[in-house]
Amino acid sequence: MNHIRPAAVAGLFYPGEAAPLRRMIDQLLEANPAVAPAPRALIVPHAGFVYSGGVAARGYNVLRHALREGHQWRRVMLLGPNHRVPLRGIAAPDAELFTTPGGSMAIDSVGLAELQRRFGVQVRPDVHAMEHCLEVQLPFLLTLAPSLRLLPLVVGQEQPERVAALIEWAWAQGDILVIVSSDLSHYHPYAEAKQIDGHTDQLIRGCSATLRPEQACGAHALNGLLLAAEHQGLSVERLEMKNSGDTAGGRDQVVGYASYAVH
Repeated sequence: MNHIRPAAVAGLFYPGEAAPLRRMIDQLLEANPAVAPAPRALIVPHAGFVYSGGVAARGYNVLRHALREGHQWRRVMLLGPNHRVPLRGIAAPDAELFTTPGGSMAIDSVGLAELQRRFGVQVRPDVHAMEHCLEVQLPFLLTLAPSLRLLPLVVGQEQPERVAALIEWAWAQGDILVIVSSDLSHYHPYAEAKQIDGHTDQLIRGCSATLRPEQACGAHALNGLLLAAEHQGLSVERLEMKNSGDTAGGRDQVVGYASYAVH
């Protein structure tokens, strides 16, 4: 087992040095307040922080509020899509630590071993090596809850029922917060993207596990979460929805972002 999974996109998706990174996270959290009941799960985007960091911060402020109210988790299950390496099924890393310029988070190796036994999760360091969708969540988590241990999972082509079973197992443990990392539509003109993302938003808030990757790149993980939420009688609350044309990009080809709390 490799001891450390080093940061792959520091200096690209977020600042590459600790002090500027911490300032940026603090500023994003301060500028994007949100309050909701203690979440069973969060859905947050994963683009560069100048594009989607404010939308993500809405979700993380729900976590911050819950922590301040005394709610405690010991572990966080991160699920997101594969952008670089083809994948069928669900992949875990072979590391003990995920690092960023702002610090490291320990991986729950015992928990991952149980997921391998119960759900057939693969160990695929190649899938995780350059994947950004989980890494960009760590600066927020290190700021708010650095003692959490990670269950980092990349979800490729997989049936919603299998992902839902894994998430429902996590909830049954009582100490695991689930976070799904996903953007919405990619590279449509602004008005068209707004229409597409509006429909996707209705599906997400309706717990409809029918999302396609062109609607949300994390569709396979999201569908599992939405099916699990339906099984558990939970609701999905939208916290924020924007696209890169609203934040730091042009409007010819935009990427959509949204954050949700599941409770």
